[in-house]
Amino acid sequence: MEEVKKTDTHRIYKKRSGRHAVQDMKTKQWVNGDDKAAILRAEGLIEPPKQKAPAPEGAEGSDEAAGDGAQ
Repeated sequence: MEEVKKTDTHRIYKKRSGRHAVQDMKTKQWVNGDDKAAILRAEGLIEPPKQKAPAPEGAEGSDEAAGDGAQ
């Protein structure tokens, strides 16, 4: 792993697989989950996921109406 960034509170490493690892400087423990994602977003190393557009309601309603009439 190569060290990408070092701050007062944590160190960020990049693995050979391309993923990141974050280590807390005080406790020397690895940071995981939402805390890790928040740190990487704050440092600009990852982007937040984009929101999907909702499906149009007209398409869903016409499928249900056609199914009710056939029975």
